[in-house]
Amino acid sequence: MARISGANIPDEKQIFVSLTYIYGIGIPTSIKICKDLEIYPYVRTGKLNESELSKIREYITKNFPTVESDLKRKVSADIKRLIEIGCYRGVRHEKKLPVRGQRTHTNAKTRKGRGVAIANKKKAVK
Repeated sequence: MARISGANIPDEKQIFVSLTYIYGIGIPTSIKICKDLEIYPYVRTGKLNESELSKIREYITKNFPTVESDLKRKVSADIKRLIEIGCYRGVRHEKKLPVRGQRTHTNAKTRKGRGVAIANKKKAVK
């Protein structure tokens, strides 16, 4: 397994798919990286030699300064800031509800979690 920007990328997958294992890089960005470095995007990661992998590492560090842990830290800090200032989006994050206007009557199971049954109140024993 190759290691780029602190993320392990699998050897058996095509390079444009493998690059998406890095947090902050999606398929369009990974295809652009391959195009700029003149690497065939459908070649398996294990077939690349060390010089091509080092080119990819250098390109990512130069052109994408915030990926992996830096980007995760920035996103969590942004969410924390929204919660602290008490804006609508911050309140929705705090209550673990959908933030971007989706309906909650049905759906939203991913964000809200599974429904938990509420048990009836126990009767007092005499």
